[in-house]
Amino acid sequence: MPRWKDLPDGLDPQVGEFVTRLRRTVDGDGSSLATLADRTGYGRTSWERYLNGRLLAPKGAVVALAEVTGTDPVPLITLWELAERAWSRSELRHDNATEAVSLSRAHTVTAPAPAPEALAADPQPAPGRRPERRPTMFLAGALGVVTVAVGAFCLTDGGPAERNRTAAATPTPSATPTRSLPPGVLCAGPDCTGKDPEEMGCGGGHVTTAASVTVGATLVEVRHSDTCGAAWGRIVRAVQGDTVTVTVGQVRQSGGVITVGDTIAYTPMVAVEEPGEMRACVDLASGERGCT
Repeated sequence: MPRWKDLPDGLDPQVGEFVTRLRRTVDGDGSSLATLADRTGYGRTSWERYLNGRLLAPKGAVVALAEVTGTDPVPLITLWELAERAWSRSELRHDNATEAVSLSRAHTVTAPAPAPEALAADPQPAPGRRPERRPTMFLAGALGVVTVAVGAFCLTDGGPAERNRTAAATPTPSATPTRSLPPGVLCAGPDCTGKDPEEMGCGGGHVTTAASVTVGATLVEVRHSDTCGAAWGRIVRAVQGDTVTVTVGQVRQSGGVITVGDTIAYTPMVAVEEPGEMRACVDLASGERGCT
């Protein structure tokens, strides 16, 4: 059985070239996905998605892969930059197509066809013959007039009691807008709190480094995804025993390096709209501490 699945149909060629290069790097090292996850600090499920073309690997994962496999990171990063732009263009085309379909559906109005029995019940009069006035048609017209009049009264002057009942029965629309998530992103806002940012698709092209500080030889970063409405802490060039903690109000999440040889670790996410609301601190195994 082949180790890798076929890449998805329609995948951009530049993304496909990048994923193929990642596969060759992993094959050359001979590591299993579980081992790769332990050594890079990115989850096994995340690597499955990266290496099968379902999610673009974040730059940090690419750098980590190069470090643990002894590969020159420059060619990998160059391919990643091309793939990241292609991935963003693909997502933009998908969003535009979805919006176009929604607008098309909203503007389409289908006029109902008259029922066959209605046509049969109202035949056309013969030439030269005066059409009969049917009592049923007059009655239907009169009922229609009464219905319209009653409706107008209820809408414009139904009295205080009626207006109060109407106001009470009308639900207040929610003030919280529904966040539209791009393909591969699985959470947004409070739903992201406590979850792995890579497994939820909040990394890759959806994340930026909002702040960073170097403590000793370790870099601590605040990573923020506007798409997911969440942020998390990450440490790079770390060693076993180093931990990173992020705090937003009363919410706190922590992560750290637990395996010898690992150099990257990150915390679960915390929902934030602005990364300035978050404080990230690193506690090194050497006893040093620093925050950003």
